[in-house]
Amino acid sequence: MVTLVRRLSGERRVGHAGTLDPEATGVLPVCLGQGTRLIEFLAEANKVYRAEIELGISTDTYDAAGKVTWRGDASSLTREQVEAAVASFIGFIDQTPPKYSAIKHQGIPLYRWARAGVEVPIKARRVELHRLDVVDWQLPLLTLEVECSKGTYIRSLAQDLGQKLGCGAHLRNLARLKSGPFYISDAINISRLEEAFRQGHWSELIYPIDKAVLHLPSVTVNDENERAIMNGRSLALGLANDTSRQLLRAYSSDGCFIALLRYDEQRGYWRPEKVFKERGES
Repeated sequence: MVTLVRRLSGERRVGHAGTLDPEATGVLPVCLGQGTRLIEFLAEANKVYRAEIELGISTDTYDAAGKVTWRGDASSLTREQVEAAVASFIGFIDQTPPKYSAIKHQGIPLYRWARAGVEVPIKARRVELHRLDVVDWQLPLLTLEVECSKGTYIRSLAQDLGQKLGCGAHLRNLARLKSGPFYISDAINISRLEEAFRQGHWSELIYPIDKAVLHLPSVTVNDENERAIMNGRSLALGLANDTSRQLLRAYSSDGCFIALLRYDEQRGYWRPEKVFKERGES
């Protein structure tokens, strides 16, 4: 997608805010130009997924693309048992990523080690599952809506759930419904994107840069402070109530997003962290 957008737009600076597995679909924020400087905020944001899990079959990749490694009996499971098992994963958990994943060991993705038949140590990672809702239950298929922190592997969740229920499980389908502030209802498909470039109105599909950081508090500065920010100078804004947030969105008097400011506790000043409006630029 990054390659496609780069080619269509002619913009060299293009990046994405969170990979999807090859078999998954859904929201993928793509940033252009100065927007790439805010990818970190989108990547750190929570995600929401719709996951279809098939109980009774485990695979080596933890999804439907892998080889079956075990078959169990899920026929006697009740919805109450499944919901209780699902609820046990809510909160902070230590999750082991799939061996077929892009995480690197000694600079090489885990899936390459796995395909070569080499077992390598995989460290568990602390992730947070904020919400796990059972939205459909038709044995052996279970559909969950999952709200989670970055770095969560829904494939691993399916695998772990199968182990907890004692019948095995794998991820059959996965769609990302939300990434940070962006919902799937906001998303466009590839054909519409390509058509917008052909028709020359693709800029209408782009969100303002500050969309990625609207969760941060904001401040409007006067012309003098705007010039100071553009020159990289720190400011004493007298915003004691906001210093706990550490970061501020700064806007010019005409409403233009110009910078992110970070609070310097030692000096009591707000210093420019990222400046987006260049002198003479609209």
